[in-house]
Amino acid sequence: MQHPSLIIWEKKLKSVLDDIDILLEDRYGDQYDLHPARRKRGTTSNRSHDGLFDIRADFTLGLGSQKGKGYIVDIDLKTLENIPKNMIERIEQDVVDELRYRLPKVFPDRDLKVERDGDLIKIFGDLSLGNA
Repeated sequence: MQHPSLIIWEKKLKSVLDDIDILLEDRYGDQYDLHPARRKRGTTSNRSHDGLFDIRADFTLGLGSQKGKGYIVDIDLKTLENIPKNMIERIEQDVVDELRYRLPKVFPDRDLKVERDGDLIKIFGDLSLGNA
């Protein structure tokens, strides 16, 4: 069973990630061939299941991390092509920039940060769920 506030929190976060997915598809979606088993953009009910990008955020307690607990953002490109490191870095920076822009609009009363945590992108800060 999940806390009702957690369900709302993660639904809002998923909405932000879906909006970023749309942006990335517009910018980069035609530059690489989709994996043969991957559905074309917009053909499923979940953006994580179609198109070139699958962007997810998974909670971590942050054990061993300098940033502590938060959400690790995973950007998976669904292609068999070799993507140059500089392109991956550019896409990751786009995601960081968009998260920094969008999160304050969706979570206006939160002090959230988006930073690198080693090789990972992490959302951390005020992750409280309020009163139970």
